[in-house]
Amino acid sequence: MSEPLLEIENLHLDIRTADGLAEILQGIDLSVESGETVALVGETGCGKSITAKSIMGLLPETATVPTGSLQFRGEDLLALPEKERNAYRGKQMGMIMQDPMTALNPVFTVGDYMTDVMKWQGTHKLGLSDWLSSKFTSNDSLRERAIEMLEEVQIAAPERVFESYPVELSGGMRQRVLIATALLSEPELLIADEPGTALDLTTEAKILELLQDLIDEKDMSVIYITHDLSIAKYISDTIYVMYAGEIVERAPAEELFDNPQHPYTIGLLDSIPSLSKPIGEGIAGELPDTLDRPQNCQFADRCPYSEPECREIYPARRETAPDHEVGCHLYTPEDAAAFDGELVDIGTPPAREQLENET
Repeated sequence: MSEPLLEIENLHLDIRTADGLAEILQGIDLSVESGETVALVGETGCGKSITAKSIMGLLPETATVPTGSLQFRGEDLLALPEKERNAYRGKQMGMIMQDPMTALNPVFTVGDYMTDVMKWQGTHKLGLSDWLSSKFTSNDSLRERAIEMLEEVQIAAPERVFESYPVELSGGMRQRVLIATALLSEPELLIADEPGTALDLTTEAKILELLQDLIDEKDMSVIYITHDLSIAKYISDTIYVMYAGEIVERAPAEELFDNPQHPYTIGLLDSIPSLSKPIGEGIAGELPDTLDRPQNCQFADRCPYSEPECREIYPARRETAPDHEVGCHLYTPEDAAAFDGELVDIGTPPAREQLENET
């Protein structure tokens, strides 16, 4: 098998707050092959967006990564100096931000925004003299490239939109601008962070269809972040289910819907509205406090199937079927052995006291 385009192993992430150390990500393992679309799903607050920002190197200054690796084409991005990491951000990895209403700067036109992005992508590795000469790069060529991309995302009047301010555009049009900007450098990996969240259902469906067409046309690798499993099934090859900063289940999209195994995944699927069944009550309870993470199963207090061992022993992920992993005590080592499965050790984060002493 060829080397994955992106491979995250045992990624732990903490953020220091006024109240203490918040444990945000706990042992994330995620892999994206060339040309593959991966969906990262889970409820609000589970850590999806911060995982995307970790990949892009857009973390707040108060964030620390005590352990883990994040490899892009075999290069560990976490070990690179900021200047070298910038060579990947925007150039080889693009990101569509969640809210088109706030992602665009209201004081710049779309044209200003897109051409500035192109200038940055072309100059971040240049020396001072080269950078100064690049300031005189033909604005006509940059304008031509921007308008070309606006046309590619099916904007009917790209020249007019190029000269427009964000406030003059609808939400759907702004989202198309963000998609066009993310694709300016033709990145190998595109991260789409819930691009339809702030849009009405009709506009969201059009944006989703546009994205799918672009993914197919350009054969990109994609991480699509969403809380909607039905969207994940439509757009992805593989689905990672995330809960409280952990991956609790991973499977091919069709397999996950046909054979969900983690109680959290089952609860998410039962929450999807359907004409053939009554509206579900959803999953009772709340996400655990990031300032006081339990050392056992994170879902135990909300799980309808929890047993005493769920509150005593951390559930290692197991492969219960080909390409299907689940972190749950309902699936014993004997169950995994029946499928020739293997335990997946996600590692243990350093003790809170150790981290506090180091800082």
